[in-house]
Amino acid sequence: LITTSIMNDQEGFAIAVEEAKISYNEGGVPIGAALISRDGKLLGRGHNMRVQKGSAIHHGETSALENSGRLPASAYRGATMFTTLSPCDMCTGACILYGISRVVIGENKTFLGGEAYLKQRGIEVVVMENAECRELMEKFIKEKPEVWNEDIGEEKRVYSKES
Repeated sequence: LITTSIMNDQEGFAIAVEEAKISYNEGGVPIGAALISRDGKLLGRGHNMRVQKGSAIHHGETSALENSGRLPASAYRGATMFTTLSPCDMCTGACILYGISRVVIGENKTFLGGEAYLKQRGIEVVVMENAECRELMEKFIKEKPEVWNEDIGEEKRVYSKES
C-alpha cells in the first residue's frame, strides 16, 4: 500500500464513507474504515466484506487493518481509525489490541458498539453523527435485515450489545 498524506479528519473520514459506498454497491454491508497514522499518512482502508468474501471477520475496521499489512507496533500509536459505524466488539478489540489512539465514528444510532470500552481503555472516541452514514445503514438494514443481523451476531434487530 502506498501511503498518501491526509490533511485533516474530514479527508480521512471521506475515505471511510467512500469504502462504505463501495461495499453497498457490491451488495455488502455498507461499513467503511480508514486507518490514518499520527502524521497523516493513509495506512490502510477497507470495507465490510462478509458478503463478498463469505467471511465471518472481514468488517470495515478489520479490513482496513488487513489492508495495512504488517506494521510495527509503533505505527499504530497515535493513529486514528475512521469508521462509518460504531465498532462491534470484534473491531473494538482490534483497535485496542493494536493500540490505536483515536476512533472517529460516523454514526451510532443504527448500532451502538464498544464505545464505552474504547473510552475505558483510554482511546479517544469522536462521534460525528453523520446523516449520510446513518441513512445508508438504515437503507441497508431495511433492504437486508437478515444480513445485518448476521453481521452483528444476532437473530433479530438490536441497536446495541452493551448491557
